[in-house]
Amino acid sequence: MSQAVHIPFDNLYVTLDERLFSHRHPTPVKQPGLIRVNDPLARLLGIDPQALQSAEGVNILAGNAVAEGSQPIATVYAGHQFGSWNPQLGDGRAILLGEVIGSDGLRYDVQLKGAGETPYSRMGDGRSPLGPVLREYIVSEAMYALGVPTTRALAAVTTGERVARDDIFPGAILTRVARSHIRVGTFQFFGAREDWEAVRTLADHVIERHYPHISGSTAPYLELLQTVVERQAQLIAQWQSIGFIHGVMNTDNMLVGGETVDFGPCAFMESYDPRTVFSSIDRQGRYAYANQPGIAHWNLAWLAQSLLPLLHPDEKTALELAGQALNVFPDLYNQHYTRLMCKKLGFEEPGEEPRALMIEFLTLLQQESLDFTLSFRVLADYLGSEEPAAGSVGELYPLPFTLNDWLGRWRDELGVASMDSNQLQTLRQQLQSTNPVFLPRNHRVEEAIQAGNRGDFGPFHKLVDLLTKPFDFDPDHSEYIFPAKPEEAVTRTFCGT
Repeated sequence: MSQAVHIPFDNLYVTLDERLFSHRHPTPVKQPGLIRVNDPLARLLGIDPQALQSAEGVNILAGNAVAEGSQPIATVYAGHQFGSWNPQLGDGRAILLGEVIGSDGLRYDVQLKGAGETPYSRMGDGRSPLGPVLREYIVSEAMYALGVPTTRALAAVTTGERVARDDIFPGAILTRVARSHIRVGTFQFFGAREDWEAVRTLADHVIERHYPHISGSTAPYLELLQTVVERQAQLIAQWQSIGFIHGVMNTDNMLVGGETVDFGPCAFMESYDPRTVFSSIDRQGRYAYANQPGIAHWNLAWLAQSLLPLLHPDEKTALELAGQALNVFPDLYNQHYTRLMCKKLGFEEPGEEPRALMIEFLTLLQQESLDFTLSFRVLADYLGSEEPAAGSVGELYPLPFTLNDWLGRWRDELGVASMDSNQLQTLRQQLQSTNPVFLPRNHRVEEAIQAGNRGDFGPFHKLVDLLTKPFDFDPDHSEYIFPAKPEEAVTRTFCGT
């Protein structure tokens, strides 16, 4: 007999002002089928993963049953989408089942994506094709393994139904987990309506939930803004350091808790080029790799706008305070980015020469059209002046001779010549633990999606399993380290709406 599904819901958002959401049950699907349950994440949330894989569990994951303690809602928000203001968005195909307290003591949302229409669907069908569900599962879990703050995937199920987009696809539902789904756009929705009571309710909730150290402050809302600015500066620096391109950095896709959210038209850059764009709808390159820090800064300005009356009763003073909080973003971002990038080169302190070497290395990568991820990873194999060892990543992806001069100066700055074998090995391990070798490369994700559309989830499971250890090179899976061949390249990605 299968064990009954128990999800230890402890719901807080639903107790707030009902202007923030609408009660909405998921719409049942025709024939739910399990694709995968994330066992470690389920256990973190106090859920038995075996029970979640039972018929009862799959029905809950598909929206055909509502678990005891669940209080399903769809949340409302607004946002700037590609710079254009949309006064009302909201969870058009997502339903928040409730919240749980994890074994780490933190509060988490449990949400179904693709669970049917809501009051905010805006003529959408509320469903998701299989492809975006598989993509988000793969990439969000890879981001987690890379140490980047992110929403996560608890489970994925098929629906037994078809979804019409530019073609007809199998339907699926993702169970997404986040520290919360409160967005810059959530604040914008109420700020634009001058509903300052709702803005204050939201701000107090965010402070209590994400930043409790602020609660005793004499200026809690200013500190909230300052803290979100800091978190976003750190997050975007982490994106840049691994070549991650979000693809749709609208204000409704920026969580105030500092996690990466929405893995629609996202991808990892291969040949280094700061102008790289993947999103099929980003025709002007607004959300190109190089633009992500500036866009984050722009988004934060709209959060500040929504908080102004809470910062100070005098508008001029409030604007000055907001400006001061925002103006530190570029410096904060640059500090985080420089530190991370210099660490990728083996330098613990980002001094003047390490920074110069970092800039020159990126210039060489662009000139030679080298793969961003592998070029950093193989540095561990170039610590000695000899050729990379047989079977190493460096042998599989050798750097061109045009980098030899740079490599010599890099080794000199690290002081490699004066290191003994133990010190050299420690440095090599540090480089390997900082620079991943496995990433969810676009063509591999597409391979998993196409197989899934045919009912074969083997490539999906293999990729998810491999990406749980992105820093550990496994020669048996060396084909997964390489960028796409010209005939394999996926240059545009799509969201599921």
